Amino acid sequence: MLQAILRALSAPEPARLTEPDARLALAALLVRVAKTDGLYSAEEVERIDRILMARHGLGPFEVARLRAEAEELESVAPDTVRFTRALKSATALEDRAALMEALWRVALADGVRDAEEDRLLRMVASLLGLTDVESGLARQRAERGAARG
Repeated sequence: MLQAILRALSAPEPARLTEPDARLALAALLVRVAKTDGLYSAEEVERIDRILMARHGLGPFEVARLRAEAEELESVAPDTVRFTRALKSATALEDRAALMEALWRVALADGVRDAEEDRLLRMVASLLGLTDVESGLARQRAERGAARG
């Protein structure tokens, strides 16, 4: 499965991802965001798992397996631009703000705003076709969600 998605992400013009590949690409992008500040904390792992469980209706064992595959994919995958373009083609415009909120939830999970994470998320928002305002609103929703627990 990893080889197939790597081929798809590496193609000059990636084809639209299948649902399982889009799920894996999202999980890998969440992992990449979590690792951007040089730390991959337990809080970030837990947040990734909760996002994937809620978004895809997965149980704890399924989500652990998906995250493990995502960690492997993230470590060998091409640049973030290709991940994001593939997710953009697999995600309806009206759903991209929720995707951005999920990314912000992971970035904020460790309680620290990092300049590298901010830079990465600005780039991802742009590549997803979202404005700075839409990304900012997604970040605010993520912060409110974190405050509620």
